[in-house]
Amino acid sequence: MIVVFGSLNADLVTRVERIPAPGETVIGPGYAVHPGGKGANQALAAARAGARVTMAGAVGRDGLAEAALGLLIAEGVDLSRVARLDEPTGAAFITVDAAGENAIVVAAGANGHARAEALAGLAWEDGAILLLQREVPEAECVAAARIAKAHGARVMLNLAPAGRPDPELVALLDILVMNEHEARVMAEALGIAEGVPDAIARAIDARHGIAAIVTLGAEGLVAWTGGVRRAVPAPPVAVVDTTAAGDTFCGAFAAALADGYGFTGALQRGVAAGSLACTKAGAQPSIPDKAAIEALVAGRFV
Repeated sequence: MIVVFGSLNADLVTRVERIPAPGETVIGPGYAVHPGGKGANQALAAARAGARVTMAGAVGRDGLAEAALGLLIAEGVDLSRVARLDEPTGAAFITVDAAGENAIVVAAGANGHARAEALAGLAWEDGAILLLQREVPEAECVAAARIAKAHGARVMLNLAPAGRPDPELVALLDILVMNEHEARVMAEALGIAEGVPDAIARAIDARHGIAAIVTLGAEGLVAWTGGVRRAVPAPPVAVVDTTAAGDTFCGAFAAALADGYGFTGALQRGVAAGSLACTKAGAQPSIPDKAAIEALVAGRFV
């Protein structure tokens, strides 16, 4: 069982030759509207990877809400704990350049009013994992983590967007996922002097007892848990769009853990899923299913 407390957005995506610099206008040929939001992306990734998923958060009563929820509904994600509010549905404005890299501006909208009380009365299963990100209020993430821990669930935070997390939240974490930039932000927040991802992850594991994972893009990832180092290379893929690759990793990794895979096996499935997400355009439309993930794992890691 995966429980996601996080954001739900409608993504407005345009492809451009290059991402504009400050003060610059770049013309794109058109745009597409896709469901997104880090919370929703991770929920969909976990569901497509085979997990039973409950999503908690908030959307508006506007037309964008249907766009934000469409694929989650199609994949059978439990949305009974998603509130409908008199606020605009969250939106992300995404530019993707010719190399597949992206720049994103997020308007929080209803996400800024998501409340952890939505998890009250939830029947938590043994082995459940709570997935958190940083696109909903931090105090509510802390409250959600407390609820999860009270029911014996593991708490996993994706430190994205990057920022110094609440110390109360850090104290409740079992698993922390960061990219290289986020790892440096976390190191500064925790007073860790080490500057490279490997050393940062090792220090977080050793000093705080948190399984620390740093994703390294095309190089894969490095992770430390219980004093043991794991490095998983990324399979070579033809990159079209990196949007939601990190979210896809988080959802697929959590799904594999909940399905009983060991830490290394779960990392491999997360890396495979994140890599596959780079081969298609859009956030949620690019997220692979379990069959595709397992096929890549079998060809790459087994």
